[in-house]
Amino acid sequence: MLDLDFIRDNKEKVKEAITAKGIDLDLNEFLALDEKRRGLIAEVDELRRKQNDFSDRIRKLEGAEKEKELEDMKSLSIDLKGLEEDLRETEKKWHDLYLLIPNIPSPDSPVGDESASREIEKVGEVPKFDFKIKSHIELGRDLDLIDFERGVKTSGFRGYYLKNEATMLHFALIFYALRKMREYGFAPMTTPTIIKEFALVGSGFFPFVKDDIYELANTGKNEKGEVISENLYLAGTSEPALLAYFADTTFDEKDLPKKVCGISSCYRNEVGSYGKDAKGLYRIHEFMKVEQVVLCKADLEESNKWHEQMRQISQEILNDLKLPYRVVQISTGDMGAGKYKMYDLETWMPSREGYGETHSDSNLTDWQSRRLNIKYKTTDNEKKFVYALNNTVIASPRILIAVLENYQNADGSVTVPEVLRPFCGFDEIKK
Repeated sequence: MLDLDFIRDNKEKVKEAITAKGIDLDLNEFLALDEKRRGLIAEVDELRRKQNDFSDRIRKLEGAEKEKELEDMKSLSIDLKGLEEDLRETEKKWHDLYLLIPNIPSPDSPVGDESASREIEKVGEVPKFDFKIKSHIELGRDLDLIDFERGVKTSGFRGYYLKNEATMLHFALIFYALRKMREYGFAPMTTPTIIKEFALVGSGFFPFVKDDIYELANTGKNEKGEVISENLYLAGTSEPALLAYFADTTFDEKDLPKKVCGISSCYRNEVGSYGKDAKGLYRIHEFMKVEQVVLCKADLEESNKWHEQMRQISQEILNDLKLPYRVVQISTGDMGAGKYKMYDLETWMPSREGYGETHSDSNLTDWQSRRLNIKYKTTDNEKKFVYALNNTVIASPRILIAVLENYQNADGSVTVPEVLRPFCGFDEIKK
């Protein structure tokens, strides 16, 4: 979320961000509620002060004067109760709207919808095959690597089984990415996939993509055998859990940046993708991902440096895999509410005859840290909110589409990228 004083002092700039990001929000309504809320807080505080003063006065009074004072306090208590109820209702509406206010996008972010996103770099040669290529679906069937039919039978729409060498490749990619993160000084963490609501609100997934998150119907029982009443959800990425790990933490400036990477299973409802990529591994309900998160000082120059470095790490991975890809700077209307600046890496997938998103790199400045109360103390003992960034290191099995299809051979076999061979123990997949 944005700083309240910033919102009050920069109304037009915030309205521009709301429009640029296509968010359904009337800032004037929020500001009116904000003013009403502040007025109610002042009134409630004043009545509570009078209530506290009453105890001291009543001990010194007797007879009719005491009775009158008691009657006045009964009236004050009734007024206070009404004001407190009004304040609760106003704060609820105010808070719900506050959560919708987006981050201000960077000056160089393309303004507009998805079509405004622009390619800024293209790396690698798109392969030219002298034979009829197969899709990863066909390769998966012919080489006994993927079973969609039984996956759907067991798991439902978008279900799948990875088998044999595909399973080995899947984990080879994960372990290769983890090793890469260790080389760059990122602390690896296996994160919870069942998370509380505050983690999703704090990271900004709620309220914006709530329909894409699976909510658990059976939340289990506590150690006393009592049913747990709070809502629990399946994480769509390890980002919320990594950020929540640091919630309500204040670092010393010398301890920044914090560099962590999470490995986890991920679950997405994909409710808004009906009819899109209904076949294959591109858009599925569950997958694995290695995600990196950086918490740094509240400095745009430093956060931009980390944003570029995180992207370079993902590019290095695609370069190691020798896969053609392009870098796209994402437009304001497609980047999400919390993003200051965002890149996608799109990898060439022959059966799609185009590039498909495989990585996402985002700078959110202090938009998330304000929601999760993650701060640091400067050398001058000033407390500031950290800047938070996140990036996809690898997500599988989507990346397997590119690996299988780009490395296929005329005889139906698939060559394994050289960098993965030490992790999976073979260099070719044959029928």
